[in-house]
Amino acid sequence: QVLLTESGGGLVQTGRSLRLSCAASGRTVSPYTMGWFRQAPGKEREFVAGISWGGGSITYADSVKGRFTISRDNAKNTVSLQMNSLKPEDTAVYYCAANSRIYDYSTDLTSFGSWGQGTQVTVSS
Repeated sequence: QVLLTESGGGLVQTGRSLRLSCAASGRTVSPYTMGWFRQAPGKEREFVAGISWGGGSITYADSVKGRFTISRDNAKNTVSLQMNSLKPEDTAVYYCAANSRIYDYSTDLTSFGSWGQGTQVTVSS
């Protein structure tokens, strides 16, 4: 079982940037697709960005395309999400997740079996 720990959340003003990090421990996540999801109050958890095991495939939700960048460092067992030009509608708890199966590129929420505890991102207008 892998343990995922997010960090980097906080309170920022509209238009500013934040960088979220996810550190994995317990086992390597290098063969797994990794993803970032978010959940706003009263809403369902939604996909934000996903990156394949080698970084060759990356997918973004339309709402963050061009503003967010996902990356991974398999040597350090980490995944990051650079968030630029933040908007109030980006306010949510952000979760890091690892796919349940190796070498399986899927961005569907049900494909991810390991989750972090989440980090709060609040964007003020």
